[in-house]
Amino acid sequence: MRAVLYERFQRLPEVVTVDDPRCPPGGVVIRVEATGLCRSDWHGWMGHDPDIDLPHVPGHELAGSIVAVGASVRGWRLGDRVTTPFVIACGTCATCRRGDQQVCEDQQQPGFTQWGSFAELVPVDRADTNLVALPDEMSMEVAASLGCRFSTAHRAVVQVGSVAADDWVAVHGCGGVGLSAVMIAAARGARVIAVDLSPESLELAVTLGATAAVDGHADVVSQIDDVTGGGADLSIDALGSTATMINSIRSLRRRGRHVQVGLLAGADASPSVPMDLVIGSELRLLGSHGMAAHSYPAMLAEIAEGLLDPQLLIREVIGLDDAPARLAALGESGSGAGGVTIIRP
Repeated sequence: MRAVLYERFQRLPEVVTVDDPRCPPGGVVIRVEATGLCRSDWHGWMGHDPDIDLPHVPGHELAGSIVAVGASVRGWRLGDRVTTPFVIACGTCATCRRGDQQVCEDQQQPGFTQWGSFAELVPVDRADTNLVALPDEMSMEVAASLGCRFSTAHRAVVQVGSVAADDWVAVHGCGGVGLSAVMIAAARGARVIAVDLSPESLELAVTLGATAAVDGHADVVSQIDDVTGGGADLSIDALGSTATMINSIRSLRRRGRHVQVGLLAGADASPSVPMDLVIGSELRLLGSHGMAAHSYPAMLAEIAEGLLDPQLLIREVIGLDDAPARLAALGESGSGAGGVTIIRP
């Protein structure tokens, strides 16, 4: 099969021919029909993820059709159209039994702990726990966009952030996760403030339902305070940097909720937190890490009903040959502006 492969961190990957993957006894092999280009893949390529062994194939947002089924798989057949969360949960640990597969104690992650979906084929183990059936009417491009950014945003806004109608919600960073969060919060009647450095991203955020757009080059905290009359009820760092995290926390009103979604890696891996403000204003700091497969049906129903439309977030579709350069470019300022890029292997 053809795949995007890198043999050293921070060296431009190449599209090469490699052996087809073997089918795990408890898993499947999926023919990848669409896969998302995500900033998390860039973090992996930069060497920020200790789980990656070289050489490596990135990619963790995927959708496609099953072309091989392991002997112990019970719920899936050849030809089924599927996607999966980026956390491949074991299904048996105490955390999974509690229903929190998104933070499984023995998780696998395509594109990180194993070769991923920037390829024509990808193996997915533990199929009966993790695969999600796709509606016939859903395109593979939309399905791939759900696997990390949209599903992550959905859980962060709805389950972790407990958004309510008329809440003021600040979203810091309007790439794929942030724009998804804007759409999801606005669909629930929240008043959303989009924060970004890119005018293009802010313009798109407004079309997706944002009440206000804030230029990230200026004093973000003061602008949010002015718009809300005292601060946000819920604030989400969808980018992942010390600056956006601090702005998110400082832009909250008393007893507000901060949700960290964007990865803090590299130089930002261990930031200082203004705990005096957290204590004095009784703020809640929450992390959000993907979405378990059992939570997908509710999200898919909202898409089918037209409450949510992730198709609006897809800005372009590229081929596998374009992926190496575009992956490397994700570290450049403004590279994620304007929505989600999908690869068609």
